[in-house]
Amino acid sequence: MQNSIPVVTRRIVVCIAVLLIVGTGAAGKTQAPLGSTVILSGYSYTGTSVYLFLTGPNLPPGGVALDNINRPADQGGATQVDVEADGHWVYEWNTANLGGSLDAGSYTIWVADSPTDLSHLSAVEYSTLSVILTEPFITAEINGGSVRSSDEIQTGSINLNAIPDGTSVVINSMYKGMTPLTVSGLHTGTYNVTFSHFGFRKLSTPVTVQAGSISEVNVSLVRLTGSLFVNTTPGGAQLTLDGFTAGTSPATLENLQPGNHTLNATKDGYVMQILPVRIIAGQTATVDVVLVMDDASRTGRRAAGFLPSTMGAILIMLLLAVKHLRK
Repeated sequence: MQNSIPVVTRRIVVCIAVLLIVGTGAAGKTQAPLGSTVILSGYSYTGTSVYLFLTGPNLPPGGVALDNINRPADQGGATQVDVEADGHWVYEWNTANLGGSLDAGSYTIWVADSPTDLSHLSAVEYSTLSVILTEPFITAEINGGSVRSSDEIQTGSINLNAIPDGTSVVINSMYKGMTPLTVSGLHTGTYNVTFSHFGFRKLSTPVTVQAGSISEVNVSLVRLTGSLFVNTTPGGAQLTLDGFTAGTSPATLENLQPGNHTLNATKDGYVMQILPVRIIAGQTATVDVVLVMDDASRTGRRAAGFLPSTMGAILIMLLLAVKHLRK
């Protein structure tokens, strides 16, 4: 809640409960493994609905819907939740069913009294929640823990860099932050380091830490791509995508960068069709295009249909005239 709003009846109050978690993270942030269900609830006295959206690592800057991370909040994508008569609302956020994959990292959930995104908060009442999503993990202890010798507790560090910057880093199932990043105080041994960034393939690599030294890790992630299937009526249209030749319909265009693109479909005798298309990583979008005949082709077809019928009528008239003369 914004501190500048003193009126109690204008207040949105939010609390949080998390299923299948191990506790809270640093700075009071709630921590939950990816794939768990987070129960969000609170009170709103400003209307019959609240609107939830999410911001965090590798997501669009304006935020996305909680139930579908491919739906931007600035395009009306906030998740709407009904408010009960007593002002209470509840939403079960299943972090495993979002229309895409979230990276491990620190996220903010925004709860507003009207549809909005991060750049238009000044026009609404809102409150926030902080959640750290970690890789799923299992922990175990033997006899309440283990005792390490003085030789075993010597530590080292890992210096991590990735392309692109802002890549999330998980070490042995624990989220550590985003690149560029240095993780210190690690006991000697080998660690599994996972790099992830929205729209890119995850990359995991073993890293050995030695006492008193810094292990350098530099990686480049491979961008995920999507596909587009284009069908036209009639077929055989020439296709271009963002001005580049893309084949003849029907066709599947592969290895496309996620985001917005412009598709052109042209065929002799038909009006060129220009359509916006959106490519989503790891998915195949489908577009059906109905081509419209241009004016010249329509006129030509009418003339071609008119000529045989006219000639036929003239021929019949001539035959009747000859028959009449013979009488």
